[in-house]
Amino acid sequence: MTTRYEDTRTERDRPPTDRPADRWASMAELVGTALAGEELDLTGADVGRMEDAVEQLSRHRSAGGQVYGLTRGFGPLVRYPAGDDENVQGIGLVHHLCTGQGVPVSASASALSVWLRLQSMRLGYSAVPVPLWRQIAELHRRGFVPVMPSEGSLSASGDLVPLAHAALALGGAGHAWHEGAVVAAGQRLAGLAAAPVHWPARTALAFVNGSSVSLAVAALNHLEIDAQARALCAITGRLAALLGCNPQAYADGLQRARGHPGARRAAGWIRQEMPDGGAPSTDRPLQEPYSLRCVPQVVGAVVDQLAAQERILLVEAAGCTDNPVVVDGDVLHGGNFHALPVAFAADQHTVLAHQLAYLAERQLALLVDPATNGGRPPFLCPLPGQFSGLAGVQIAASSMVAKCRQHALPATVTAIPSNLNNQDHVPMALNAATAAAEAVRLTWLVIGSLMVAVAQLHWLAGTELPRRPGWQGLATRFTPLREDRPLANEVRAAATAARAGWGTPLLGSSMTGLPRGEFW
Repeated sequence: MTTRYEDTRTERDRPPTDRPADRWASMAELVGTALAGEELDLTGADVGRMEDAVEQLSRHRSAGGQVYGLTRGFGPLVRYPAGDDENVQGIGLVHHLCTGQGVPVSASASALSVWLRLQSMRLGYSAVPVPLWRQIAELHRRGFVPVMPSEGSLSASGDLVPLAHAALALGGAGHAWHEGAVVAAGQRLAGLAAAPVHWPARTALAFVNGSSVSLAVAALNHLEIDAQARALCAITGRLAALLGCNPQAYADGLQRARGHPGARRAAGWIRQEMPDGGAPSTDRPLQEPYSLRCVPQVVGAVVDQLAAQERILLVEAAGCTDNPVVVDGDVLHGGNFHALPVAFAADQHTVLAHQLAYLAERQLALLVDPATNGGRPPFLCPLPGQFSGLAGVQIAASSMVAKCRQHALPATVTAIPSNLNNQDHVPMALNAATAAAEAVRLTWLVIGSLMVAVAQLHWLAGTELPRRPGWQGLATRFTPLREDRPLANEVRAAATAARAGWGTPLLGSSMTGLPRGEFW
């Protein structure tokens, strides 16, 4: 006899069902909205919430209530009273946190970070004055993008250090992006005929006290990995067709038998690159190695994990990351700035990118080996021994996969307590996101290495590369490898073609903080 399960938990025990509104349907919609400079106007409801919060905070102070960062010092210095001048208090917060180092995060990530701070502050919980919000929004709308360092954030009280550098730039010091180059922020403001932002304590704290930098980098990584998943499926379909692999591994019915939606999507992408009704070659085994046969399961698992992380990151983007916050007339002190949700997602992104890089390298290894490439010459070299073909390409790709693995150590397990032990549990979200960004960059290069091999395989088979997105850029750049030549530029060109063909228009050339916005 079976008993139907009943949830016996009390209402108090059950998880809450209320959550931030679903403002964006997908990560692509969120990033597209942000980078297009949309949602930078306040509605009447926004203005009402923000003005009410400012008034409630003022009443709280007038009644003798204490406010972190406003009447008391910052961090563990909350034990001490704040200074009388809120402007001195605010700029002091910004100045003492401007200690970041390293390559800047990309201009895209910086712009997205500021946009996310504006979305957080417009909710009204941060008690930011409307005129100051509008000034920052207007600068952002007109293309002022601060430079933020990638190193120095614990992501505990949010990304304090990089956001302080952004605040410094908005205030006329520090640096800003302009046409892919780093310029003095004051020079950029002068070019816009715009006044610098002045930072009273509450607004300064509301701006720097959020998870927005790690969230922005993670959001962009998310789109990159999604594009890599699609690219690898397309490459797999082309390989399977060229080699004459058994197409049963990619049948929808096979994926339906297990039920994971990601595997069904991945198999569908693979089939798009395979001719209808193609019969397997009699020279191929009934079952291919896993790097070909299990692609729907591997890439599908990545796709499903991305879907799970997307929900978490969209909730983070829709909420308020700040401390303290004004809610229902109360000034509440807590930890809404702690970026562990973002950190977990960012750590997972590195693992996902590595899985795709590993899969691409294994397919490359299969292609250069006569035992698995259908009897073609080793390293797809027409004159092996006299020349070496793709041997160097595989060596470099193997090194890049190994480096991806180095980045895959979870940043969330590397926490170091700091700040007089006030920040004694820290998430390291930005470290996680920048490690993932580097893994993403390497993964694209491994995919580019594989695509060069696919182009050579086409030539050996006497067929041409398709003239459609993803392949077209490679088809116009690649010439058959009859003798050895440097291939580094061609690997990068192939990676760029893949990124452009299977990504979204949001994946521009300024996704890293390299000079002039060069991706590679």
